[in-house]
Amino acid sequence: MTRNSIDIASRVSPRLSALLSSRVNNPDCEQPVTLMAVRRFLADLLPEDFKEAERLHHFDISESPFDELDALIEEFGATALAVDFVQASASEPLSRVIEAVVNDENRENPPTLDVIRDAILAGLGARLVGDGVLEEDEDDTLLSEIEALIEHSGPDTLAETFLRYE
Repeated sequence: MTRNSIDIASRVSPRLSALLSSRVNNPDCEQPVTLMAVRRFLADLLPEDFKEAERLHHFDISESPFDELDALIEEFGATALAVDFVQASASEPLSRVIEAVVNDENRENPPTLDVIRDAILAGLGARLVGDGVLEEDEDDTLLSEIEALIEHSGPDTLAETFLRYE
């Protein structure tokens, strides 16, 4: 299976992205998780009479996860990897780290994920804990989280696109 090269995750609703992420990250799921596997999982959750009624008389005006999955399956195929459709974003602690690097007055260019990793390796997380920006335990997972974002999106991706505050 080849990975899709375009940013298809940006075309997926947050609701479907969360569902896909939960299936991809579930250790009990058979790997790799495909779009069709997620669709079957979702269909198995609904009672048979509801599935039939939904198919015949689409109740909701908005697009359902089934509609969205069906459109993705039609466009990318049933065997497309679900992980390619999961929207990646930084946790709130990593968002604070990214923001600290973005707001650095000595920086000339917008930071990439690779630049953020280098800043974490240089001790930025510990400095932010000392400054009270991060809690003591929040800097423990920064490196693994930025590594996962780099693996998902590449080291040269602009870090600002992953900012998220809850």
